[in-house]
Amino acid sequence: TGLPKHILTGYWHNFDNPAVELRLRDVPAEYDVVAVAFAEATATPGAVTFAVDPGLSAALGGYTDADFSADVRTLQNRGKKVIISVGGETGRVAVNDAASAVAFADSVHALIQRYGFDGVDIDLENGLNPTYMAQALRSLRAKVGSRLIIAMAPQTIDMQSPGSSYFKLALDIKDILTVVNTQYYNSGAMLGCDRNAAYGQGTVNFIVALACIQLEAGLRPDQVGLGLPAGPGAAGGGIVAPSVVNAALDCLARGTNCGSFRPPRTYPGIRGAMTWSVNWDVSNGNGFARTVAPHLDTLP
Repeated sequence: TGLPKHILTGYWHNFDNPAVELRLRDVPAEYDVVAVAFAEATATPGAVTFAVDPGLSAALGGYTDADFSADVRTLQNRGKKVIISVGGETGRVAVNDAASAVAFADSVHALIQRYGFDGVDIDLENGLNPTYMAQALRSLRAKVGSRLIIAMAPQTIDMQSPGSSYFKLALDIKDILTVVNTQYYNSGAMLGCDRNAAYGQGTVNFIVALACIQLEAGLRPDQVGLGLPAGPGAAGGGIVAPSVVNAALDCLARGTNCGSFRPPRTYPGIRGAMTWSVNWDVSNGNGFARTVAPHLDTLP
C-alpha cells in the first residue's frame, strides 16, 4: 500500500460543525492517512455515494467536487493516502446479502475511480454482517488490486471478543486488511485482555489492555492502531492528552511507560494512531498531530 511502518490517521469532516472547516489540501502534513468522513447510503441497499457537503462548501466560500478531487491528488503528491470512510455515528449502510455486497463493492469502486481514493474505511457503528461485508471487500480488492487500503474503526464493544461481528470480519479478511483503528473513547469502562478487570477510559491502562485483546487474538501488530479523540469537543468521553497516546504506544511497542497493566509481550510493529479528527485537532492547536506523529517515528 506504500504506507510507512507506523502511521498517523486522521478523519476529515465533509460537513460543517463547531470544529474548524478545512479544505482537504489544508490537512496538516503530520497525517499519513486522511479518512474522508463520510460516504453515505443511497436508496439501493449496500450502495454508497459521496459529494462535497453543501454546508461545508458554503462555509469555505465555495468548495466543489472538482476542488476536492484536485486536493486528493495534491495530498497524494505529498506522499499521503486518502481513503473514503463509510458509515459514521449516523450512517445507515447495510451489507446483509450478496446483492448488497455487490452494490457496495461497485459503488465504492466508482468513488475510487472518480475521486482517486486509495482505499476504504469501515466505520459502521450500527452493526454489520461479517460474511457479506467480507465478500464486498474481497470483491473491491479484486477490482483495485493490492494497493487498496482497507481500514476499520470499530467501537470498543465491537472488539471485545473474536466472536463479535466486527472482530470476525477483521480476522476473516486478515490477509487483505491494512489496519483496525479501534475508537478508545465514548465507551465507559471495558474489559482488557486479562479479563479480570474493567479499565476506565481515558487512561494508558484502558488503551493498552483493550489493544492487547486484538494483538493476542489474531491480528498482527501492524494491523492494530489506537484511535483517540483530538481534544475538547471531539468526543463525549475518553479524551486524553497526546502524551498518553505516546505512552500507550511505548508500552505496546517497548514495554515502557506502562500503567499498572502490562501486556504479556511487546509488539514493536504496532501500526500507529488515529484521531477523530483532523478538524478538531486543528481547532485545538494541532497538539495531537504535532505530539504523536514525531513519536511514531521513534518506534522500533
